[in-house]
Amino acid sequence: MANEEVDSHRAVGVSRVLGSVAEILALAGGIVLVAAAVLVCVSVALRWATSNSIPGDFELVQIAVAISAFAFLPFCQMRRGNISVNTFTTRLPPWLRDGLDALWDFVYALAAGFIAWRLSIGAAETIANRTTTMVSGLPIGWAIAATSVMAVLLAIAALATAWQLVRRAR
Repeated sequence: MANEEVDSHRAVGVSRVLGSVAEILALAGGIVLVAAAVLVCVSVALRWATSNSIPGDFELVQIAVAISAFAFLPFCQMRRGNISVNTFTTRLPPWLRDGLDALWDFVYALAAGFIAWRLSIGAAETIANRTTTMVSGLPIGWAIAATSVMAVLLAIAALATAWQLVRRAR
């Protein structure tokens, strides 16, 4: 087999694994979001029935929404599901459009990498300082660390889609 063929098979394998991981992560994010919705419903029902709600429910929902949002991003990127405005590029040749899309995917990967880096610093600090939520006293550093890992996965997914577009633009 030629080197290009081996590289192509390797890229397809990596893309499949990355796509599978992103899909599993998105499903987990959906489960977390449904759990947050159930928590809100139970808390509202308790407030209505007993004038008391679940203590710290809003903190749990904030953490769940943050985690689920980051869980959806790599899947969205792998499926090229982000919103794009093609007003000025629709009439360009496909190879040039793919090249521009690859450039913006690369910029997105850099932004996601920066976000992951800053989140990891924030996670390390909140874990070291034992920062907790105000009402329920849950440590928040681990949730921040999880979003940092998911931002790294997003950066990798953006690099993978950029690479796919570059190869297609050739």
